[in-house]
Amino acid sequence: MSEAGVDVQSVSFGYGATRVLEDVSLTVRKGEFFAFLGPSGSGKTTLLRLIAGFGQPERGRIMIGGRDATRLAPWDRNVGLVFQSYALWPHMTVGENVAFGLEQRRVGRAERDRRVRAALDLVGLAQFIDRRPAQLSGGQQQRVAIARTLAIEPDVLLLDEPLSNLDAGLRAGVRAELVELQRRLGLTTILVTHDQEEANAAADRMAVLHEGRVLQVGAPTELYDHPVNRFVAGFLGTANMLEGALDAEGFHTGGLLLPMPSGIAETGPPGRATLALRPQAITLLREGGALQARVLRAEFLGGHVRYTLEAGEGLRLVAEEPHLRGLAPLSAGSAIGLALDPAQATLLRQ
Repeated sequence: MSEAGVDVQSVSFGYGATRVLEDVSLTVRKGEFFAFLGPSGSGKTTLLRLIAGFGQPERGRIMIGGRDATRLAPWDRNVGLVFQSYALWPHMTVGENVAFGLEQRRVGRAERDRRVRAALDLVGLAQFIDRRPAQLSGGQQQRVAIARTLAIEPDVLLLDEPLSNLDAGLRAGVRAELVELQRRLGLTTILVTHDQEEANAAADRMAVLHEGRVLQVGAPTELYDHPVNRFVAGFLGTANMLEGALDAEGFHTGGLLLPMPSGIAETGPPGRATLALRPQAITLLREGGALQARVLRAEFLGGHVRYTLEAGEGLRLVAEEPHLRGLAPLSAGSAIGLALDPAQATLLRQ
């Protein structure tokens, strides 16, 4: 299968006075697994549909494989779109569903049969070629939908929240299969999702969208460790947002002074700022600790315990501690010492 990159250049789109996308620019590299991540209403699905050709931007261009595809019809773009609902024909067999797009393209019978078999082999469902969708599990139906798209040999694979209808346990397995398949084919793939865990696990890079704008693009670890603003920090996992003031001594918040690593204080003028600190950057100390706190709530989450703590003058923090056998969670009201790692903090000026 051929590969193609996607280049979105200053794209804007709306419905009358309602703005959906505003001056969106990003590049998806050839063979990359890219994710559009954002809450409902952020514009991510609209952007995917514009790339697929189901609508045209008011301004800007969409380049696919170096070709201007902005005004091309969907069938002239050679992209494959996998829908959230699977969209399988219930009266057709698995093989007939996979062959449907090829029939619409008037592919000859012998070539059609070859592509159907090859696509089903790729997703591990060749033995189910004569079954109906109702005879398959949800995960198998999703793989049929993917096979149907792969059969047309697209340059770009577009995935519109393809795992949202699966239960949590099945979702993880199908996601792993999808990532392995994409790596094997080297197929340029764009995933739309509101699930940050899904984007983190699958994507080489991702774009965080909010209110029709791209806030940040980068590798999952880059966005998690170095968010550009409060929204990105809060959307990508849990973060303590500490409001305070920065000066040469450090960061002042809740009556406490937190020392900052060398160079942090020089990143901008002294004044009001927000410090984002991940829960795992706070260590709980059963004995000692310069910073004392009181446990407000403990949540046992299986692999770890999440604590809501109060420290300083009404300063609330969320900390996480791995759960080990024999280590009982602290009860509400317990006193605990804390060690904060300032090197893990992100200073947000916006």
